[in-house]
Amino acid sequence: MSTAALPAAESPARPPVDLQERTAAAVVALDRLLDLAARRVRDLVIRDGRISAARMEEEQRATHGLAWLATYVEALRQLDAYARRLASEGRYGPLEDGIVQLGFAEYLAQIFGGIPMNQGEFVRLADLGITREEANASLTPEIAALIETGNTPGIRDGITGLIRDQAGHSTFGDPGLDETMEQIRNEMRRFAEDTVVPHAHEWHLKNDYIPMDVVTQMSELGVFGLTIPEEFGGLGLGKEAMCVVSEELSRAYIGVGSLGTRSEIAAELILCGGTEEQKQHWLPKIASGKILPTAVFTEPNTGSDLASLKTRAVKDGDVWKVSGNKTWITHPVRADIMTLLVRTNPEEPGYKGLSMFIAEKPRGTDADPFPAEGMSGGEIEVLGYRGMKEYEIAFDGFEVKGDNLLGQVEGEGFKQLMQTFEGARIQTAARALGVAQSALDLGLRYAGERVQFGKELVNFPRVSDKLALMTAELMIARQLTYFSSWQKDSGKRCDLEAGMAKLLGARVAWTAADNALQIHGGNGFALEYEISRVLCDARILNIFEGAAEIQAQVIARRLLETRGNS
Repeated sequence: MSTAALPAAESPARPPVDLQERTAAAVVALDRLLDLAARRVRDLVIRDGRISAARMEEEQRATHGLAWLATYVEALRQLDAYARRLASEGRYGPLEDGIVQLGFAEYLAQIFGGIPMNQGEFVRLADLGITREEANASLTPEIAALIETGNTPGIRDGITGLIRDQAGHSTFGDPGLDETMEQIRNEMRRFAEDTVVPHAHEWHLKNDYIPMDVVTQMSELGVFGLTIPEEFGGLGLGKEAMCVVSEELSRAYIGVGSLGTRSEIAAELILCGGTEEQKQHWLPKIASGKILPTAVFTEPNTGSDLASLKTRAVKDGDVWKVSGNKTWITHPVRADIMTLLVRTNPEEPGYKGLSMFIAEKPRGTDADPFPAEGMSGGEIEVLGYRGMKEYEIAFDGFEVKGDNLLGQVEGEGFKQLMQTFEGARIQTAARALGVAQSALDLGLRYAGERVQFGKELVNFPRVSDKLALMTAELMIARQLTYFSSWQKDSGKRCDLEAGMAKLLGARVAWTAADNALQIHGGNGFALEYEISRVLCDARILNIFEGAAEIQAQVIARRLLETRGNS
């Protein structure tokens, strides 16, 4: 493909043969590079034949860098698979071609020049123990050609030219989903555009709850029962559908896109760990939206260190009495049940003494948030991610029915929670896609409307470049996220892919929001402009459901267990 601007109408139908050959060869070469990096990092952290947690902590730059390298390799593998899939279906057009070329060129250049783990931290191959000679040997002719020909002014301009009249649509480029998924997307888009988009910024500025009539409409659309089996009143769809819905609703407002998260977590906990009676009792109510759940796991001074949880539950006849403190609890006031992780056996260290409960509570109001004996709390005011409100909660003898111990087994709480991690991280990655798409929509619209020095902003190369790179990165993150959902729906272990999708998606969302605000200039800093909200909303994605550093640590450990052993 030449480096001239992409054609606007004539479709190549499939990637040029040389592009297909280059991307395939690049993925093979990257796999070899990743194996080498894994071996070198293993040498740093292995002690007495085992991975040393202490050494992993000391070598965080190398271990976390390995996680980012692996994420990039998997992301490019899925971008290559995406191009081939669309080509086989006759859906590969000029925009998709530009995205594939730019995506490969930029990510390959970063692999060999420095991968940004965040704005100020870059991991380079030397950090992973790879010498300059080894890096040069890994930079194959195919990779060099992709870097040289894929990130050109013509390709970047071509991408921006093809999307500039599409601001407000949910995707730029064919995402590669089937007709059913696109029908679901369109239904959610219509709901969001009619019901959410006109009001979201006002809700954010006023720190208002998402109105209950919006929640009711979401219930009627099946949002809360999306993945719950039909036998329990749900729609019986998979994680792919969850991604479509989460992405589309989060594009309108992350608060609305996140309302279903708590139902998703509660339903998966009950499906995987509940008794048959608990499934029959709770799942239909969650699916219908009759009850709203909230997740109550985190405690002050523990964060991601769940093994250190101190909140206690003591058996007292037919009930358990809970005492302790929880924090960063989302949407607890209007929730009817809490999935509550507490310590039931103080003699068991770490995770072993933790149990999960389905704790019932009455709905509260702003005036009386927790009208339940033994329960109190206060709101945590936040920059973004509003519409549901965050609280810290204190329990002092709060009673939970004995029947509501999940699975009727003690000491299994952390294992039960772990079963939800894959789905939760996939869903968070999908929310990140929606936020990134919203940022791109806003940046593109403003760039087309704002005139400076006699021309629209979109006609300035650095503005156009930002929009093109945002488009390519968004599709890369999208393909990695949907791949993880397909793995999950196929019954395959996907904690690695889900973690990678969340890690990359969160960074992509923040980058997109930051760049879109930059396109707005000073106006972007004004609260009246929606991009100010999207920037605040994007920032949380790198923190919740596992902060980026924790996520990289988890990914690295799994990689070191599976790669670099030879």
